[in-house]
Amino acid sequence: MGTSIFTEMTELARSTGAVNLGQGVPELPSPGALLKDVAEAVTSGSNQYPPAVGFPALREAVAAHQLRRYGLDYRPQGEVLITTGATEALASAVLALCDPGDEIIAFDPCYDAYAADARLAGARLVAVPLALDGADFVLDVDALRRAVSPRTRVLILNTPHNPTGKVFTADELAVIADVCTQHSLTVITDEVYEHLVYGDARHLTIASLPGMRERTLTISSAGKTFNVTGWKVGWICGPRPLVAAAGAAKQFLTYASGTPYQEALARALDTVDAWAGDLRGVLTRNRDLLSDGLTRAGLLPFHADAGYFLQADVRPWGYADGVEFCRDLPERAGVVAIPTSAFYVSADAPAWLVRFSFCKREESLRMAVDQLIKAQ
Repeated sequence: MGTSIFTEMTELARSTGAVNLGQGVPELPSPGALLKDVAEAVTSGSNQYPPAVGFPALREAVAAHQLRRYGLDYRPQGEVLITTGATEALASAVLALCDPGDEIIAFDPCYDAYAADARLAGARLVAVPLALDGADFVLDVDALRRAVSPRTRVLILNTPHNPTGKVFTADELAVIADVCTQHSLTVITDEVYEHLVYGDARHLTIASLPGMRERTLTISSAGKTFNVTGWKVGWICGPRPLVAAAGAAKQFLTYASGTPYQEALARALDTVDAWAGDLRGVLTRNRDLLSDGLTRAGLLPFHADAGYFLQADVRPWGYADGVEFCRDLPERAGVVAIPTSAFYVSADAPAWLVRFSFCKREESLRMAVDQLIKAQ
């Protein structure tokens, strides 16, 4: 494995002093009560191993959250598993469900851990590119149906989607569910941005569709919702046999972690709606500020209905290659971004797309926008 583009861009940001809009590391505050609770948990002695399946109160809070938001009734004991972030949850699920030679479908571009997890399991990731429709990404139904083979075992669905900010529509989810039931596929759904959906867009979990609960492992985490990405607390919900399989793999990855964080998050998750509503307001303003700035700088931003990121077409600046653009940008404009090609598995990725992050302080975004406008 060579040096990743993420490492390269982070080093460029450090060496040039550029505004780093590359990685999705929030500069925004976390709930004060949550920080106080975790400090109290540490000082009161909650510092040893939690149960391998997770702190009981957090499993109960996750189950209550799924019932409250989606009408899905999961038993805290046996159908909820606490993990070291969503990244471990994804690895555990893939290792549990796939054997060497199996195939996994994912929608391209996709979070880079998906391909890595497939390789760890000896499986092959089959990428189904999302189609470009103006400034939107849409499901290519025919491409999805063509991607299924006798070796397909799992479909990974990421909605709300990283890196595009797409929220899969009810109609798109119905098509995906039909394909999965028709071919007896298990779904691993990555929903870490479930609370960060903007405007009129609405997140619907595919597990709530008819016939899907029994074949879906739903993954989410606290990191994006509460701006605590360093805590690495995630979870899996699903039917007992699938959760048990993921747990069997998880016990040999981290076994367990984050006892004081789990204890504090158990309380915070019960009151997440008010906090998330305020955070969505901040991120909506940030998204609009950045989108307007990219437009004024002569770039062409795409729509983003969720998450942390905006895609932009950099061809108006004379670049056909996003990697070249991103390598030049710190010196040219004092800004760091990430080429979207880093998230594509398909060879025919649109090389001219670049990802900018807006989970930053307003002053960071305004500085970046001003510098981009001057540099065009």
